[in-house]
Amino acid sequence: MKMSDLKDKTLGELTVLSREKRHEIFNLRLQQAGSRLENPARIRTLRRDIARVETRSTELRKQNAKVA
Repeated sequence: MKMSDLKDKTLGELTVLSREKRHEIFNLRLQQAGSRLENPARIRTLRRDIARVETRSTELRKQNAKVA
């Protein structure tokens, strides 16, 4: 996921996306604990995606605070 993909999403959509990514990383960590994880690099990718989503959410909140 790239930042350009997140530019046109609303704050609500970003919140849902963040929740989904966090749920997915939780499931992958459970698989990792049980030694059934096929692609360990996916956890790293998800962490970075979550960071991008949270960064964009913060940008939108700051924009909304300036307008209000």
